[in-house]
Amino acid sequence: MTNTEKSEGYKQYLWQKKKKYTILFWQMFLTVGFIGIWELLARYEIVNTFLVSSPSQIYKLFISYVADGSLFKHVGISVWETILGFTLGTLLGIIIAIFLWWSETLAKILDPVLVVLNALPKTALAPILIVWAGAGIQGIVVTAITISIVTTILSAYNYFIHVDEDKIKMLKSFGASKMQILTKLILPANVANIINIVKINIGLSWVGVIVGEFLVSRYGIGYLIVYGGQVFRLDLVMMGVAVLAICAFIMYSIVNVIEKYISQKE
Repeated sequence: MTNTEKSEGYKQYLWQKKKKYTILFWQMFLTVGFIGIWELLARYEIVNTFLVSSPSQIYKLFISYVADGSLFKHVGISVWETILGFTLGTLLGIIIAIFLWWSETLAKILDPVLVVLNALPKTALAPILIVWAGAGIQGIVVTAITISIVTTILSAYNYFIHVDEDKIKMLKSFGASKMQILTKLILPANVANIINIVKINIGLSWVGVIVGEFLVSRYGIGYLIVYGGQVFRLDLVMMGVAVLAICAFIMYSIVNVIEKYISQKE
């Protein structure tokens, strides 16, 4: 490698690093700026704090919930329900997608069913699902699974059938079985796509969990939000939304770290 190539590579590295820090700076600037403007508007009574609260009130409420330990209980329950929901929804969805890829006949039979299920407003069916599954954590988890599983099936199946046909033909020419094609080509070629499905399912599962907690739970972030709305405590509602956003962001970041680790190994 020549010095010129090294120099160009180093310049590219510095440019990428500068771009990364620039993006981070603007993300922090927009976040801090939004919170600061919100606080100023609330303090000078330009906005109605009864309707939108203020960052300082939300922070004080957050500290009080942390101090008495109740926030950890609510967050722990919601996070556990979400992890169960998106894990089971993703695994079941991928397994069903594999069966559809395996059998073209089965895929054609279930295609209209999946299309209809995907079109249904699944959050509106949450009360029925909870009655069927039970009013406890199982009903909330089933709601989360129901919201994510159909999207997982359709997405994963679409990824599986669009793997390079020439590679499949090459493996068949060497006498590879369908199981070998699945394990040696289809699944490895779609690792990045499956990780993207997991990212999407994190958000979908949170929707299912929050909707379920709105309906039946006495604990969890969803319960805090709906309770705050019922007693007209908008600071509690806003705190619940902020904690929900932080939890979702942390889970999404963990998946990003796993994705980077896998990409480095490859």
